[in-house]
Amino acid sequence: MCDTRIEIAGPMGDRYDEILTEDALAFLARLHRCFAGTRAELLHARQERAEAIAAGADPGFLPETRAIREDPSWRVAGPGPGLEDRRVEITGPTDRKMTINAMNSGARVWLADHEDANTPTWANMIEGQLNLADAIRGTIAYTSPEGKEYRLGDETPTIVFRPRGWHLVESHLLHVDPHGHRHPTSASLVDFALYVLHNARALIETGSGPYLYLPKMEGRLEARLWDQVFTFTEEHLGLDHGTIRATMLIETLPAAFEMEEMLYELRDHCAGLNAGRWDYIFSMIKCFRQRGEAHLLPDRSAVTMTVPFMRAYTELLVSTCHRRGAQAVGGMSAFIPNRRDPEATERALAQVAADKRREAGAGFDGSWVAHPGLVSVARAEFDAVLGDRPDQRDRLRDDVRVTAADLLDVRIPGAQVTAAGVRANVAAGLRYLESWLRGTGAAAIDNLMEDVATAEISRSQLWQWIHLRVATAEGILVTPSYVGRIVDEVRAGLPRTPDDRLDDAAALLRELCLEDAFPTFLTLPAYARFLHEPVPAAA
Repeated sequence: MCDTRIEIAGPMGDRYDEILTEDALAFLARLHRCFAGTRAELLHARQERAEAIAAGADPGFLPETRAIREDPSWRVAGPGPGLEDRRVEITGPTDRKMTINAMNSGARVWLADHEDANTPTWANMIEGQLNLADAIRGTIAYTSPEGKEYRLGDETPTIVFRPRGWHLVESHLLHVDPHGHRHPTSASLVDFALYVLHNARALIETGSGPYLYLPKMEGRLEARLWDQVFTFTEEHLGLDHGTIRATMLIETLPAAFEMEEMLYELRDHCAGLNAGRWDYIFSMIKCFRQRGEAHLLPDRSAVTMTVPFMRAYTELLVSTCHRRGAQAVGGMSAFIPNRRDPEATERALAQVAADKRREAGAGFDGSWVAHPGLVSVARAEFDAVLGDRPDQRDRLRDDVRVTAADLLDVRIPGAQVTAAGVRANVAAGLRYLESWLRGTGAAAIDNLMEDVATAEISRSQLWQWIHLRVATAEGILVTPSYVGRIVDEVRAGLPRTPDDRLDDAAALLRELCLEDAFPTFLTLPAYARFLHEPVPAAA
């Protein structure tokens, strides 16, 4: 039997051979040989956990890991060089123009996103790696079709790269097992391997390091797997143990109950945690979507950061992080400026300022923005609290007492499901999916920055409202025919172009909202149907 290897099943574009080198493919094969089995087991455990919650078992703090939580002695490694001050982080995809804009934004950190702000087309994933490599080496440049030139400025942020989550695959790179069977590769391992293998030493030479954001995790064992991948990679590259640092996103309900254990498992490689607010709301809906009206969430606009379950989760995150020497990074307000609408811009600046003021006051060490025009607004709010200090990890938040019941408290007095809320979810979901299918994973829609996470909220709420037979405040029963009619109305009211994907987006939204099956992530059927290319037959 032959050894494992990686085969390229996607077309080779300009400079792709600089990323898909023999060394990179061999390293990726080794990662799959060592860790693909554990990944599969953990994904199966996710499904079992979801089924238990659907059957009535509430998640809770784990009795078997109580000793970790009660041991006051351990700490995480903390921020690496260049990551000490994270008061403003800008997020965005890795296309060439956006890469330069992010690097010139004035933020302290750029979250270079191959996950929720990015459509995982083959071109986006490999060209994104090329853009990152060029940016790290200071050689990136771009000229727009109108002739505008983009170059890096003198000061650039520390890059923290976000690979795709454990649940996703890359169908254009195939793992060939010892029996000759071909399987799509783990998207997480692909993104991680290509980024770190090509850039770790260059990053270290610039006074930074190979830093990552880890998305969609559900608990300590998934953190343990990443830790094992990091240790293996450091040994392979001859790096000191702990050179790789990661910030884990707490954006699923199961992870909220295992924050401390996740920090413990990743402690030698851990910088901190991030409050992934939009995915967290989606996770709450997904976990309890069939558990009755007691778990029903109202219009998306009513689910703010100050409602009970969101406040409990963020306060627990800050106190947990600071007790263990980790940084606590806040989430992204969806409001963005619009240079063609001064009133909308003024509202956005006020909303973002209030959001960041609340986070800085709650003890967060930094936060996200989605637009360069918001960097100074967010920085001002954190400057007012931090001053010259890089963070406020010394603020332990000993006043925080969060119970399991607090994390599950979805009561929002006075909030309702409204006809406007149903239409808003349809409109946001349809317009975002159309953008995603065209290859743009971060879309400005009605002066909000929408990404996969916000689209997940929209489609999961529609599914839940239909299946729980919810009536709107106006007395309209939310049925498949009612939602389907709104999908058609919204599509008919949008401008059409020869290359738009509105019909595909409408079909996908119908599948996500109107059918009995509930895809765990919308990207799974979307990728399989629209971005996956046929796997070549074995020779």
